[in-house]
Parts: sequence; structure tokens; C-alpha cells
Amino acid sequence: MELIEKALKEGRATLSEYESKLVLASYGIPVTKELLVDKVQDLINAAKEIGYPLVLKGCSSGIAHKTEKGLIRVDIRNEAEAKAAFEEIAANIETEDSILVQEMVKGQRELVIGLTRDPQFGPCVMFGLGGIFTEILKDISFRVAPLEKRDALEMMQDIKGHKILEAVRGMEAADLNIFSDILIKVGQIGLENDDVKEIDINPVIISGSQPVAVDALVVLDNNSD
Repeated sequence: MELIEKALKEGRATLSEYESKLVLASYGIPVTKELLVDKVQDLINAAKEIGYPLVLKGCSSGIAHKTEKGLIRVDIRNEAEAKAAFEEIAANIETEDSILVQEMVKGQRELVIGLTRDPQFGPCVMFGLGGIFTEILKDISFRVAPLEKRDALEMMQDIKGHKILEAVRGMEAADLNIFSDILIKVGQIGLENDDVKEIDINPVIISGSQPVAVDALVVLDNNSD
């Protein structure tokens, strides 16, 4: 994939959030509507195209832990708030970094989907509870790629918190067909791109019944050849 090859030539070990989602989207995985901007006028245009409420994030392949560094603003509801958030984030990032203007996906249920490259088994797909609970609960399941739909459905049932996918407290049941498709495609990315070492999609938010990748990180292996 051209985007991955370019990053490797630049000596990078990770893709930015924006680039990572371009890789996911190229495989048909649903991601947030978002645009990368450098100037206030671009921000205003992006806001009009995407629509409020918005999320603004500092975006670079070198930025990890955006929350801790004050590089995220959420629930931005108008142009004045957008401009203020832009200025605040711009003051905290490097000059060559851009700002990601992103739709704010509404949903209370957060999952994580990922990929790790095991030395013995090769690409392995991961599914589990996401958001802040990923590290705390470690409620995850794994399957070796390639996955069939049966494998994807089984791994979703394997986690202790699998009932989060059902209709609960007035929320719709998650679309398991779309979730299955995402898990299969994440495995496919690993099988078709030897330079992809890890994928971390966290959170995947269930909006209505539809899963959407809200944040993503693709880690590359510079030594794969």
C-alpha cells in the first residue's frame, strides 16, 4: 500500500490517526467523517462540511497520548468554540503537525478491535471492551487470521461483556454483521501488508446499531524485510 510504503521510506514506525483511518477505510471499515486542516479558514470549511458537534485533535505520526497532552477538544458546537479549540491545540503541537476535524460520534458503548503479529501464528485479530476499560478489564478475545464469519461471531461471544452488543437500556442491538466484517477485514490488512505490525482501533463506538472506528493507530515494522 502506497501510504504505508511512503511512511516506511520516511523511517516512521507509526501512521498518524488520519493515515491509519485511511488504511481502514480503503478496506471498507467504517470510520469517522474527518478532514485534516492547517488553517482557521480550512477549519471553518471543514466544520461546514462535517457538521456540528465536532471533535478536534492534534494529528501527527509522532503524537501518542493525545488526551494527556491536551490535544483533544470534544463536543464543539459552533464556530466560535471551534476557533478557540483550534488555537488551543495549535499552541500545544509542533509546527509541522496538523489538526483533525472530526464528527462527534454519539454512543455509550465502546469496543476495541486490533491486530498483533505473533512470531508463530502470524496476524492475530483481537476484539474486546474498549475505551478506558481496555486496560482495566482486559476483557478480550483473539483469533488467528484469516477469519471466517463464524470465527468473528464466536470471538464476539467469547468476551465476558458480550451482552454489551445486545439491545440494552433502550439502546439498539449492535449490527453483528458489520462487526464481523470489520474483524475479517482487519485480519485481511495484516495478511496483505507484511509491514503492518499492529493495529489498534480504540474506541469503536456503537452509534445506534452501527460500529464506527473513532480512533486508530497502525504500527509499522521497519525491519520486516
